[in-house]
Amino acid sequence: MAIEKRSVCPYDCPDACGLLVKVASGKVTGVRGDPDHPFTRGSLCPKMAHYERTVYAPGRLTRPLLRTGPKGAGQFKPVSWDEAIKIIVERWQKIIAENGGEAILPCSYAGTMGLVQRNAGHAFFYRLGASRLDRTLCTPAKDYGWKAVMGGTLAPHPDEAAASDLIILWGLNALATNIHFLHAVRRAKRQGAAVWLIDTYANPTAKIADRVFLVHPGSDAALAVAMAHVLVRDGLVDQAFIDRHVQGYEEYKREILPDYTPTAASKLTGLPAEVIEEMALAYGRAAAPFISVGGGLARYGNGAMTVRAIVTLPALTGAWQKRGGGVLVGVATGSALNVSLVTREDLMDERTRIININQIGDALNDLTDPPIKSLYVYHSNPAAVLPDQNRVIQGLLREDLFTVVHERFLTDTARYADIVLPATTSLEHSDIYRAYGHYCLQRAFPVIAPVGEAKSNWEVFCLLAQAMGFTDEIFRRTTDELIEEMLAHPTPWLEGVDMARLKAGLPVELPLPADYKLDFKTPSGKIEIYNPRDAEPLPRYLPPHGDEAPFWLMTAPSLYGLNSSFNERADLIRRRQRMSLLMNPDDATGKGLRDGQRVIAFNRRGEVAFYLAVSPAVPPGVVVAEGVWWLDYALNGRTVNALTSQRLTDRAGGSTFYDTKVDVRAE
Repeated sequence: MAIEKRSVCPYDCPDACGLLVKVASGKVTGVRGDPDHPFTRGSLCPKMAHYERTVYAPGRLTRPLLRTGPKGAGQFKPVSWDEAIKIIVERWQKIIAENGGEAILPCSYAGTMGLVQRNAGHAFFYRLGASRLDRTLCTPAKDYGWKAVMGGTLAPHPDEAAASDLIILWGLNALATNIHFLHAVRRAKRQGAAVWLIDTYANPTAKIADRVFLVHPGSDAALAVAMAHVLVRDGLVDQAFIDRHVQGYEEYKREILPDYTPTAASKLTGLPAEVIEEMALAYGRAAAPFISVGGGLARYGNGAMTVRAIVTLPALTGAWQKRGGGVLVGVATGSALNVSLVTREDLMDERTRIININQIGDALNDLTDPPIKSLYVYHSNPAAVLPDQNRVIQGLLREDLFTVVHERFLTDTARYADIVLPATTSLEHSDIYRAYGHYCLQRAFPVIAPVGEAKSNWEVFCLLAQAMGFTDEIFRRTTDELIEEMLAHPTPWLEGVDMARLKAGLPVELPLPADYKLDFKTPSGKIEIYNPRDAEPLPRYLPPHGDEAPFWLMTAPSLYGLNSSFNERADLIRRRQRMSLLMNPDDATGKGLRDGQRVIAFNRRGEVAFYLAVSPAVPPGVVVAEGVWWLDYALNGRTVNALTSQRLTDRAGGSTFYDTKVDVRAE
């Protein structure tokens, strides 16, 4: 007889959906959304609707593997866990003896978002003395931009958007990356709210927007500051709110805004000046405008400054004091649980070097003091998802680089490994999850036994610690014991949470204080348009990097994939169809290209083959590649990140995936 058990979606998405998993005879037979989850409310995206197809996908790894052929060829033979651990430890001990611990580099990111399994390697690699990884692949510039203005202020509850009369989805393809936020958006629309999309192309979310405004890539800050110019010029600011709650308004008004007239911003954004005027006036006259900021606009060289410019807008109109008003950049709930009980920074030697994850391509090839001699990859696929793919693969091809990959499938990176270890899916291990798109926490227990000989991240690091002779007590703990310890030492934010419910695996929502939206947790106690601690104290427009090429390349999300995850699913690959490059019809005509033909997108870093998809959704001067494909599906042996750069954002060392330009020719 089938039973249903609760779990949580583990993937890198703000929604962290509650799941109900149907199990019969020890096997998963179906997955559906949990209707009792306070935020996700029973619906799932197309990727998770049949998660059992990932659990039992034909390519699932079930035994440790040892490389037998050339790197990259994917030729391996099965070995036992004991043999695999012995090989790893012997190689590491030799590397440490010859080059020191910093010659070993861990590489992980967000293949799982559970607080134990995602952070499972930190304590081990700190104890080992390995190089430290600065995990800034996604949107640290976005977080920096929020904190530069708002400090540690709590984000508005996403459901508040339902009370708004104007919702702006700014750089957000919610249908692909934040589907459950649309519950509130649709509710607001039914009550008469207008919904805008501001983006670089008419992404799939455009179909639910009332108006779509397409801006030049990397120009969002110019639009935001020009809107502020109009708000001030036309007296649409809330002076009483500003006097009470805002620092730096006069400096912003005097030193920055005069240069950002709608006419000046039009030249930067591509929007007509009268449209910018119209947008600003509608925003200023809205009773409770709500902005939700996506991640793509932060992945330019000006990403942090762009977010700062957008975040200032509700400060000018006093939208924070209105139910349904404000700006949502992300929900930070890290202080709810003491994750240091897992990460154990006390085991870290702060003198060990730090390598930025976006620059692993250069690190693998250029570092010499000491060189990286071993790479340990877990819940990440750097050969596919990191920028400058050719440099990453060049490093992975080094015969003197001992690479271990702990994975569920033979990913692009796993093909270059010396040892491949089989990993559990989220339905086969314990964990606890928080979200970055809402305020819920949920614990998850295994719903099935591990498939084959698969082991969780935490189990493997405990095995490695034992084999390395580490006697630290933490490496003798189980995942559930770590979770219990976190829950046994509750933080102030957990006060008032039903701990019995949380411990039992039911979703709980963190309580929000009354008037939390007006409790500005900055050094001044005010919204800091002027931030004296930053080298650029006031928000303004900074130009993106770009390249010497005619087309901006948008590496946009796909509805049927998430970074390189879900490439194992034949049903989702069929829905994605093929590796396509979207191009404006006029650009295609000007290049002598036709819909459906094979083309090459290229720049100084690489060349990638695509099928051309001519589409009016893409403005002139922009091309779009949706989703990250495995190399198995590549037309010329490379995928989109062969074109992206290792350059970093203006603050926080983030990726600049969108700050890329290419040319296009027929293959």
